[in-house]
Amino acid sequence: MNNFKHCSFIFFATVIFTGCYQSTSKDSSSIKSASHISHKEVAAKGFNVENEGACLLPIAPGDTFKYISKVLEVKGDVENTLNLTVDSLKRMKLVTLNNLNVVCLSGATSSAKATRKAVLLKDILEKAVIVQQNHKDRNLIIVARATDNYKATFSWAEIFNNPTGDNTFVIFEEDGKPIASHGEMKLICANDIKTGPRQVIWLKSIEITRVN
Repeated sequence: MNNFKHCSFIFFATVIFTGCYQSTSKDSSSIKSASHISHKEVAAKGFNVENEGACLLPIAPGDTFKYISKVLEVKGDVENTLNLTVDSLKRMKLVTLNNLNVVCLSGATSSAKATRKAVLLKDILEKAVIVQQNHKDRNLIIVARATDNYKATFSWAEIFNNPTGDNTFVIFEEDGKPIASHGEMKLICANDIKTGPRQVIWLKSIEITRVN
């Protein structure tokens, strides 16, 4: 009888603990997957709200430094693997961006009045030299990846045969200062109707992959 009571206690304790753990995991998961939430929702959870906070994944205060990327690696189907720093970008052809809005998937708009310094993604890819077997070999995907594994993708045609190629930038400076908590470099496509989904902060790599 005592053994039965003991086993029953362990069973119910396990059920209660498991239920609490799953509930906590679900709450944590819902926060991490909410890449497009409102400023009020972010603030209510105690997270930082950046200029474009309504478009960004909420990160606990003090944790952003863990994601800052100092080197941008360009790799994959390229002749020249690159490891670019801000200083490397400054030696390339620079573009100045003014009044670029970040529009979230939800439609919320952040008016960003900063003056930004950037380099075209297309110029970086031309420096790396994408491997092509012939002039018709264009089945390639360009993946911009962040340190938190957030990704934005582009086709070869978007970058090299479309206005998107002249409107996709790797930004490294805002109002004469480093971009700080967004990492040393970030990517954005100004040609998108909603620019938020393909804004990649904490940019760490550009990967070129062939589609077979």
